Amino acid sequence: MCAICALQTDPEIKDFFNSRIEKGKHKMSTINIIRNKLVARAFAVVRRKTPYVVKYEIDTLEVM
Repeated sequence: MCAICALQTDPEIKDFFNSRIEKGKHKMSTINIIRNKLVARAFAVVRRKTPYVVKYEIDTLEVM
């Protein structure tokens, strides 16, 4: 359920999902990849003891 929620609210994940679907990948396999990404993000935050930094916003600001 977290992967579905992230798909609806996170622009980075939404772009990733749409690009995989355009390439002809299956939706469920892409949702599984999103699940793994969310788990990796959570463990990285705990391991580094730092808040999560939204990379998508940083990349967007650099383009402007």
